[in-house]
Amino acid sequence: MIEIIVGIVCLAVGLGVGFLARKRIAEGKIGSAEEEAKRIVDEAVKEAETKKKEILVEAKDEAHKIRNEYERENKERRNELQKSEKRLIKKEEMLDSKSMLVEKKDETLQRKLREIETKQIKLTAIHEKQVEELERISGLTTDEARNMLIDNIKREAEQEAAVAVKDIEREAKETAEKKAREIISYAIQKCSADHVAETTVSVVDLPNDEMKGRIIGREGRNIRALEQLTGIDIIIDDTPEAVVISGFDPIRREVARLALEKLIADGRIHPARIEEMVEKSKKEIEQQIKDEGEQAVLETGVNGIHPELIRLLGRLKFRTSYGQNVLKHSMEVAYLAGIMAAELGADVKIAKRAGLLHDIGKAVDHEVEGPHVTIGEDLARKYKENKAIIHAIAAHHGDVEPQTVEAVLVQAADAISAARPGARRETLETYIKRLEKLEEISNSFEGVEKSFAIQAGREVRIMVKPEITNDTSIVLIAKEIVKRIEDEMEYPGQIKVNVIRESRAIEYAK
Repeated sequence: MIEIIVGIVCLAVGLGVGFLARKRIAEGKIGSAEEEAKRIVDEAVKEAETKKKEILVEAKDEAHKIRNEYERENKERRNELQKSEKRLIKKEEMLDSKSMLVEKKDETLQRKLREIETKQIKLTAIHEKQVEELERISGLTTDEARNMLIDNIKREAEQEAAVAVKDIEREAKETAEKKAREIISYAIQKCSADHVAETTVSVVDLPNDEMKGRIIGREGRNIRALEQLTGIDIIIDDTPEAVVISGFDPIRREVARLALEKLIADGRIHPARIEEMVEKSKKEIEQQIKDEGEQAVLETGVNGIHPELIRLLGRLKFRTSYGQNVLKHSMEVAYLAGIMAAELGADVKIAKRAGLLHDIGKAVDHEVEGPHVTIGEDLARKYKENKAIIHAIAAHHGDVEPQTVEAVLVQAADAISAARPGARRETLETYIKRLEKLEEISNSFEGVEKSFAIQAGREVRIMVKPEITNDTSIVLIAKEIVKRIEDEMEYPGQIKVNVIRESRAIEYAK
């Protein structure tokens, strides 16, 4: 136990000595650390003071710069404001001066307006007095005088208008007629067409009168067979050495004529031979139709026509209109339209093609119902012709208003060809009726004394009463007569209306 106690005591003493030694060592280190900390703090304070001074100096410099800049900008703004203020003051002064001027002018205007109103009242009173005085002197009211003045002005205007119309028409006609005459004369000069008129009968010459009996045959069987096969009337009369073939269809008539000539040349005339010759003649006529159509296309220089249209053109060889061969007429129209189109700068190809095909409907008008214009239009559309060609065909008789230059040229060429002297025939009765109608229309107008249809109805000469009409009113009379003729009559070509006013002074010496 003692040893344990001694050990414990020794341990406690050792621990106490160690604690004291460590305490002293720690106190020494703490003192050194405090000194070091104090030194560091002192140095930091000094450095902070130095930094503070530097920052304060820099801040003062920066503040000085900013203040200087602000003062400079402020000075400039003050200068600008002063200048703007001076300008505004000047403008206000100018506006004040102008306002004063405007006020003065307004006062002047108001004064003048009052003066004008006063004068206007005085003038109105004077005008009323003058009107009353004029009404008293003339014996007319204001409305009556106004109407009289209007009537006088209207009459003067009508007279001046008639004179102007006359002058304008004269100048236009001189220019237009000269140019049209040149173009038409040139076209006709270059176009040469046959003028032969054809009929609805054909005559076959016989070698002798005995041939008539052979054509008739036993109990008329030969002539009956020929008429049945061809649909044509065979007229055998007292005409020496001739047989007349009559029929409205020119192709049938031509087949009958050709077959009869072949039979006469062959000498063998009986029903079987007649049938054979008729069939042979039909084939020859069909070939001739084709050849004629191709020849027409070749001569006019029109290409690309459908073969069926070419065949129909060939049929026109045997078709006549008022005695004029329709194929020759169509070729003539193509030539004339083409030449005039070349002179006017229009499309020559369309004009010639439309001119050649314009009467194509007449090739089948015996077989199809309707006017030849409508038939021709349908045929052209059926065989894919150009729209311009179809329109020209539809418009060549005025059924449709022409919309192209080529359609107008075809219409004019058709009229030229039909109106050409010797081209067509008309019956005496129709001719006389047309002349009588011309004179009847002319005589129906007030102031017309008498009228005469001359130059085969191509001109009507009208004498007017000089005491009723004047030189200006005859222009209006001529225009009204022309309008009546165009509305009520049908005629080839054109009709010249010539109105004549003649004044005579007659006295007798006694």
